[in-house]
Amino acid sequence: MVARTLYDKLWDSHLVNENDDGSSLLYIDRHVLHEVTSPQAFEGLRIAGRAPWRLDTNIATPDHNISTERSERVAGVAGIPDEISRIQVQTLDDNCDHFGIKEFKMNEMGQGIVHVMGPELGATMPGMTVVCGDSHTATHGALACLAHGIGTSEVEHVLATQCLVSTKMKNMRVNVEGTVGLGVTPKDVVLAIIGKIGTAGGSGHAIEFSGSVFRDMSIEGRMTVCNMAIEAGARVGMVAVDEKTISYCKGREFIPKGDLWLQAVSYWQTLVSDDDAFFDIEVELHADDIIPQVTWGTSPEMVAPVTALVPRPEDQVNKELRKGVERALDYMGLEGGTPIASISVDRVFIGSCTNSRIEDMREAAHVAKGRQVAGSIKQVLIVPGSQMVKAQAEAEGLDKIFIAAGMEWREPGCSMCLAMNADKLGDGEHCASTSNRNFEGRQGKGGRTHLMSPAMAAAAAVAGHIVDVRLFLSESSSTGVEL
Repeated sequence: MVARTLYDKLWDSHLVNENDDGSSLLYIDRHVLHEVTSPQAFEGLRIAGRAPWRLDTNIATPDHNISTERSERVAGVAGIPDEISRIQVQTLDDNCDHFGIKEFKMNEMGQGIVHVMGPELGATMPGMTVVCGDSHTATHGALACLAHGIGTSEVEHVLATQCLVSTKMKNMRVNVEGTVGLGVTPKDVVLAIIGKIGTAGGSGHAIEFSGSVFRDMSIEGRMTVCNMAIEAGARVGMVAVDEKTISYCKGREFIPKGDLWLQAVSYWQTLVSDDDAFFDIEVELHADDIIPQVTWGTSPEMVAPVTALVPRPEDQVNKELRKGVERALDYMGLEGGTPIASISVDRVFIGSCTNSRIEDMREAAHVAKGRQVAGSIKQVLIVPGSQMVKAQAEAEGLDKIFIAAGMEWREPGCSMCLAMNADKLGDGEHCASTSNRNFEGRQGKGGRTHLMSPAMAAAAAVAGHIVDVRLFLSESSSTGVEL
């Protein structure tokens, strides 16, 4: 038998038909819907007189457009201040009610960012094909799924047929060995990977993340890494099944029980790449080389260790690179040669489908505990990724730590990850952000985004500028450290 990668196995088990033009038809196990990309798809079904092929494979929740302000959330959909956002959320409710699709509505337990609530409900399971009208669907690959984003027309196609026209990608393996050091998180690991291979490095490939660093990582951490596979140019990121995967899934709402659970586990344990499977590209990193990372420019590949200097245009090896750095520095309002750890920030955002899980909340609270937000900081938003994360954080008292530090504890939603709701940056404002993209205007027109881990973002909130979080985590920090 030919040795196969994890991606090969997932592809083969869902292949319906191979077409003469090189495309294929794949069966889709789970379809997650939200308010932004679903309205036109549902309208298409109505016009064509069709109904969803399998209702039980679809789940929905609002996340992008909803307010995270408690005072606005208590009023329900009617309390959403922006009219267009309000219409989109109401339309999702109406469509799910009409077609009979299970929706976790705005203030219901289970609601959250699609890529947080799906796995935590057990709606995402190992071995599945998972799609959603959102590019960061790769997140679900942390559970050994073939998961990726789709466009609006494809949302309609999956609803109507439970299948998707697709073209098989090549295989890429990113191997990171060793043990990460103090203050180094999954966000730092994936930013270091993107810094090495670039935002086009994984183009046309499905990335499997392997090595001791990922084996040691929690499932939540693996989700952070797979979430940002898209920022490395890949459509898919995944991690093979191990005992952590099975333990994470057990007992969740959508997970099978009894004999079906035993059968599922038996199958899931096969979801690993064969020892001699072929990968078209192999990338190697070592944990010892990774320290806390920060983006300084307008692309995730414009990243550097927190101890580094902002790159100088004149130091770039070719004209195109020099022009790219010049443009990024101009937009970011930075000078080449500036210490990254001296860049002031105006706002801090801890949340998004990348870093809003309970592990992320704990990481930020560990830094914030007993400290205060710097007087120069205008706002610090702490936004849990789901109602379940919010409830757990509050049960652990994390919300009280954030509030005591002068931070805002919000309701679940996408929030300041993107300028699609009330949480936005002002023109020229710098933000320490745990989201996944630092493009021009991503968090608001003229907003300047610096991507980093939750711990690094919390440290920036306390210091008033980007700072090496290891100062807060060392033994000396307990007696005070000069920031």
